[in-house]
Amino acid sequence: MDRFFELEIPYIVIMLFFLAVTAFVTTRDFMPRVAFKRGMLGVFGIFAIMIGIHYYVTSARMEGVKEIFNKGETIICENKMRRTISQSVLISKELGWHIDGDYFKNPDYVRDFHTARCVDYAPIAAKAKEDNKQ
Repeated sequence: MDRFFELEIPYIVIMLFFLAVTAFVTTRDFMPRVAFKRGMLGVFGIFAIMIGIHYYVTSARMEGVKEIFNKGETIICENKMRRTISQSVLISKELGWHIDGDYFKNPDYVRDFHTARCVDYAPIAAKAKEDNKQ
């Protein structure tokens, strides 16, 4: 349950904001009596489904990234601290990284990376001129 709140708390806060707006609008005099019930159930239902799907997809990607890392392959993680040209960091066991729970850690690096912010690394190779002719 801790992982759920760690990943989804921003979206839960957004949902609460939309529920507050819905409650305010649907309780006005010009709205029908059933508007509050329908509005709250509708907004809550849509957000609950979206948050559930997001959690499922993110958790599946996190497990996939862990498996790839444990096989010794390279993954790429988003670096939100550095807003320069190279915003991503390559992570592999060869580079001294290890996994601790849901975080990638390296004693030579200032910050840890959460597995939710990482994906499989597939480098793009330039095609040879011979391949382009065919």
